Amino acid sequence: MTAKPRWSPSIVPLIGQLRSYDRAWLRGDLIAGIAVAALIVPKNLGYAGIAGIPLQNGLYAAAAGAIVYAIFGSCRQISVGPSSGLAAVAASAVLAAGLLAEQDIATFVAGITLVSGLLYLLLALFKMGWIARFLSRAVVTGFLFGAAIDVVIGELPKLTGTEVTGSNPIQELRSWIGTLGEGQTATVVVGVVALAVVFGLRAVAPRVPGALVLVVGGLLAARFLDLGEKGVALVGDIPSGLPSLQVPDLQLMLDNIGTTSLAAVALLLIGFSQTAGDARAFAAKHRYRVDINQESTAQGLANTASGVFQGMPVSTSLSASSLNDHSGAKTGVASLTSGVTVILTLIFLAPLFSNLPKPVLAALIIEAVVMGMMNVTEMKRLRRVQRFDFWIAIAALVGALVFGVLAGVVIGIILSLIWLVSVATRPKMPSLGLEAGTQVFREVDEHPEDTVYPEVAVIRLDGGLFFATADAFDDRLREVIQERKEITGVVLDCGGINFIDSQGVDKLGDIVDVAHESGVSLRLARLKPSVRATLDRDGVIERLGADHIHGNIYRAVEAERSSTRGSEQSPG
Repeated sequence: MTAKPRWSPSIVPLIGQLRSYDRAWLRGDLIAGIAVAALIVPKNLGYAGIAGIPLQNGLYAAAAGAIVYAIFGSCRQISVGPSSGLAAVAASAVLAAGLLAEQDIATFVAGITLVSGLLYLLLALFKMGWIARFLSRAVVTGFLFGAAIDVVIGELPKLTGTEVTGSNPIQELRSWIGTLGEGQTATVVVGVVALAVVFGLRAVAPRVPGALVLVVGGLLAARFLDLGEKGVALVGDIPSGLPSLQVPDLQLMLDNIGTTSLAAVALLLIGFSQTAGDARAFAAKHRYRVDINQESTAQGLANTASGVFQGMPVSTSLSASSLNDHSGAKTGVASLTSGVTVILTLIFLAPLFSNLPKPVLAALIIEAVVMGMMNVTEMKRLRRVQRFDFWIAIAALVGALVFGVLAGVVIGIILSLIWLVSVATRPKMPSLGLEAGTQVFREVDEHPEDTVYPEVAVIRLDGGLFFATADAFDDRLREVIQERKEITGVVLDCGGINFIDSQGVDKLGDIVDVAHESGVSLRLARLKPSVRATLDRDGVIERLGADHIHGNIYRAVEAERSSTRGSEQSPG
């Protein structure tokens, strides 16, 4: 067998894309890449501001994420870079670690980014992408909503030029309201105008890059109106040039190992849940396939690169990816173009951002989190469709506000697991009745008009029969056998049982014995071959009798009724 080349297209998807590259795609890829760069450069300044790191570090992450994902990602339209949600998690981790010095904060954020990248690579190595499913969509929706409120409250003082106190967002909001009379007039005016511009453009001209307009307008206003001289705070020095390769301070990470681990896991779960869904959506739209395991590898390498180049966590940006797609991106060349454009910005334009007014940056951050993280539509849908999911989202939201963003993630994960365990250990086991004029058996609760034979109980188990469901199954069957004195037989519809473990086999064997001792016949219908083989290995089929296994429910019920009639007609 011939070994795969070291850099085969399956390992580096960009190679496969370039081998079949159509020159007609180049124009669309270049235009898309530049358009995305124009969108993400100002936004990533805001994301860096959320995380509390130097603004240029957000651009380091944007360049590293875009370039590395372009090489190793299997989705051709995705744009990878910092996001408001991941930035909020990083900021919460910094707060939990109690770091104050800017250099320590930057190092720590780069460190948790690197650790999350390594976790991604472990998931890819062991093909464990399924682990991200432990964070339900309801949890992510609620957590992001709460984190957004937290970020907005944290940015309000920058709009008024005041100082606030408080150990949680609610206290900070109360403190900020108390300082409104002390606001710096020029700062308030700049902040209000900036909010009006960025939200107004989204309302009346959504195709216009509001973040770019806001940043350019803020820089021009700072220069020609001397905002700094009027008391408006500016972001300060942003050096030009590229970052050096630097492994984050290991001792700092070890000193905060608990926070580091929790933050890295949160970044992984949130980032991967976004990436997997977006990658599948774009692939389906353009009729090609993505490899989710390769996506884990690409995200892992992107975060690893961002971490060692002093960046911040990166993942899929839906707004940037949508712009990439709408602008004509056909391959990873578009993402490469975005990354190179960000690098050129760092080399030639970075110092220009030094005069950006802080209220403008605050407005940029507020718009990013309100529009990107406060999904009111989804919250309404959850409330309409499934109230339990809605309350899980509310719990994650409140947890993020009261206890912090990281705590909100933990609360969400715990609630998701509780819900999962609750559903798994309490499968539906409805009674079935015969639809008139057919051989179809349906749930009696939903169709009370269906025929229910007094001598035969028909029960369906919806789900696997294993350690988590075995006791509930045992309780339900014993209840039917012991409480319905008139029945002579029980038919168990096994069509929904696609898995059975040793404990489930043991419980079913116990039910066979209980039924026999009670003078009740037990019959199994629609038994899957793999489940039957497992039961056969433990001797349950032999104890039950092969003639008590039926292809469908109707045959099982008729066999039991015929057996009962035969017993009644035989001489006593």
